[in-house]
Amino acid sequence: MRLNPSGHTFTTKFRISHRMCDAYGTAAARRRVDRGTDLVDHVREFIRTHGNKQELAEVEAAEQELAERRARKGGRPKKEPNA
Repeated sequence: MRLNPSGHTFTTKFRISHRMCDAYGTAAARRRVDRGTDLVDHVREFIRTHGNKQELAEVEAAEQELAERRARKGGRPKKEPNA
């Protein structure tokens, strides 16, 4: 996992139509699902299902790195309830 200079997780961009993004946003809000968490969960599951040995090792290393970082910072940030 790459961390940016401030020690936070990497931020990326990808292309998606506004209509699809809006539909995903409303569906996620209705289910009370955080979109970022949902996307990371999808990526993790995709790699675990389809990844090769190296990619699987990268996912496990990333999970360990996040666990260590959260332990130093007092755990995973609290989710804000959706309005």
